[in-house]
Amino acid sequence: MKKLAVALMGAVFAVSFAGSALAAGKTIGVSWSNFQEERWKTDEAAMKAAIEANGDKYISADAQNSATKQLADVESLIAQGANALIILSVDKDAVLPAIDKADAEGIPVVGYDRLIEDKRAFYITFDNKQVGVLQAKAVFAAQPEGNYAFIKGDKGDPNADFLYSGIMEVLHDAMAAGKIKNVGETYTDGWKPDNAQKEMEQILTANNNKVDAVVAENDGMAGGVVAALAAQGMAGSVPVSGQDGDHAALNRVARGTQTVSVWKDARELGKAAGNIAAQLAEGTAMNAVDGAMMWSGGANGVEMNAMFLAPVPITKDNLNVVIDAGWISKADACEGAMAGVKGCE
Repeated sequence: MKKLAVALMGAVFAVSFAGSALAAGKTIGVSWSNFQEERWKTDEAAMKAAIEANGDKYISADAQNSATKQLADVESLIAQGANALIILSVDKDAVLPAIDKADAEGIPVVGYDRLIEDKRAFYITFDNKQVGVLQAKAVFAAQPEGNYAFIKGDKGDPNADFLYSGIMEVLHDAMAAGKIKNVGETYTDGWKPDNAQKEMEQILTANNNKVDAVVAENDGMAGGVVAALAAQGMAGSVPVSGQDGDHAALNRVARGTQTVSVWKDARELGKAAGNIAAQLAEGTAMNAVDGAMMWSGGANGVEMNAMFLAPVPITKDNLNVVIDAGWISKADACEGAMAGVKGCE
């Protein structure tokens, strides 16, 4: 999958050029699960820019983490004349009636970043299993033994399990050998930082603070974990993972309270999704989209058209990568940085 994800990076650029040649005037409706996390606003800006660059109209709705509201939002987007839909689902199962509604209206759907396991949806995301691999590798390199805690994402989001499968791929042998002990593992409702903080506090209490490493599945939750560790005077001494390249997380990497943030350049994902939606709105078949591949890695083995982008782990040794890419300013990334952080010299 890793080689495939890397290879498909080139396809994203092909999609961006293909989209510009399409006829103008379509409406692309986007249903967002929520805007509580910093990264979705970054995705939205890139997606909206790509859609408008194609001469199409962008309309959207925020489900505010409500699966029920998301169904109503999709109906509203259809009523507003959407010719294609991009859906960041709240819940993989609860969203299926929306796919039925779109299909009945002949409207193509792009499942954005979170899997909607239905062959009628085109799936675009980063290689989330590889994200889990990269998270675990960074934490394991910093702490190859001891008590580990696992703060997973929302149970209704397949990405939580994709990530965990990658994490376990790295840590399985050490756990089987008894070098690593799982002292706490939990799903986190809504991927919410405050929920993650409470979960981490409970794990610390249950283990008398004897926790040596934490694999948190995204940056928002990593922030909650670090807050719980800080309250016990443990921040900076316990490796913590995350993902998304949130600005606060990248600064924690510079300060030494977070070990890694696996960066998924949301600007590329948003742009690619906008251009794919444009092709589908014009009647292009899913399997004819530039860079599309067949994939069946979901829980139910449904064969789908998909595209995967490659993630990049950001640590103190390559923080300069996100600075040089213009993702974050040096001032924001390096405020309060510890010595030896590349890019903060």
